[in-house]
Amino acid sequence: MAEDNHPPADSTTNAASAFAFSSTTTAATIPESQDAALQRKHAAMVERLNNLHHSRISQKPNSDLTSNAESIQSFLARFSESKLSIESNLARISHTTSSDPDSLKSELQNVSVSISTLEKLVAESSYYLPSYEVRTCLKTISDLKLSLDDATSHVIPKKKFSFRNKKKPSADPSPSPAQNSIVNESEKPTLGIEIVGLSGLFQSSQGFRGKENEVLVKEFDREGEIGEFSVSNLKGCEVRLKGCLRALFVNKLRGCRVYVGLVFGSVLIEDVEECVFVLASHQIRIHNAKSCDFYLRVRSRPIIEDSSEVRFAPYCLKYAGMEKDLGEANLSEETGNWANVDDFRWLRAVQSPNWSVLPENERIEMVDISNRKENGG
Repeated sequence: MAEDNHPPADSTTNAASAFAFSSTTTAATIPESQDAALQRKHAAMVERLNNLHHSRISQKPNSDLTSNAESIQSFLARFSESKLSIESNLARISHTTSSDPDSLKSELQNVSVSISTLEKLVAESSYYLPSYEVRTCLKTISDLKLSLDDATSHVIPKKKFSFRNKKKPSADPSPSPAQNSIVNESEKPTLGIEIVGLSGLFQSSQGFRGKENEVLVKEFDREGEIGEFSVSNLKGCEVRLKGCLRALFVNKLRGCRVYVGLVFGSVLIEDVEECVFVLASHQIRIHNAKSCDFYLRVRSRPIIEDSSEVRFAPYCLKYAGMEKDLGEANLSEETGNWANVDDFRWLRAVQSPNWSVLPENERIEMVDISNRKENGG
């Protein structure tokens, strides 16, 4: 019988399948064993690299964070102590019974100087302080100034309205003081006391002031003391500052170009219009700027306030020895923060209309300030 001469189909299929499975298993045993060994070696190598990476992170950054936290704590303690001292003096003056104007003037002037010193401390420390701490401290200083105004008004009696009769016109056309029919003398008395504030910072440091259409050059000696410098009340000037300094204060500039090397601390810019600034600093604060271009290298985010039509681009300055200065100021690395601007007057989630990135085709070329002689200042 024909059917009995052939093995069943199911038996043949099962045998073939068993043979194929046995062959595949035998052939794959060695590669799979090798793969497992390679995977174990790879895993061990990755673990070693991760341990090394975490070890490096745990050394320097932690020490930097600790140092920065200690600096912030030290600043806050000093700020709080000064604030309490000023408030104590203001409370004492407000309840004084002294009728000696000279004594009152002296005491109020001392408080004004203390407020100015406190504001200067915030300016010099702002490069490592969190933004909210800077805002809080500046608000506190503003409140202290208002308290000083109140104390001044309280201890110095206000004069009331005084009415004076007009005199008949005389042949002399020049008016006499008595011709004023109503004299409003209710304005706040100051006894010559000036709230120093930022204007005090601009006036108390070395700098260029009151110039027009001049090229002003200053080189800071690396061997000497690194101090503060002010640039104020300039029109149509070009300012070139080479070397490193601790702080820079800029105030009331019109149509100027300002090229600055390295600033270890803060740059404060106030009341500028149609100017170009090339700056490298740890922190830059800009207030009341209009139609200005800023070429920056900055460790923290630049801050603008009450400003409009300001544009930003990367730093583009060079001079002999600048690379060394950049390293000493810890500004060698380009952080890209020039394009991360905080507008304190624009709290919405969308882009502030007050600033923009300067288009590449409108940016100035690299500026070399190596070959300029010093003016002094």
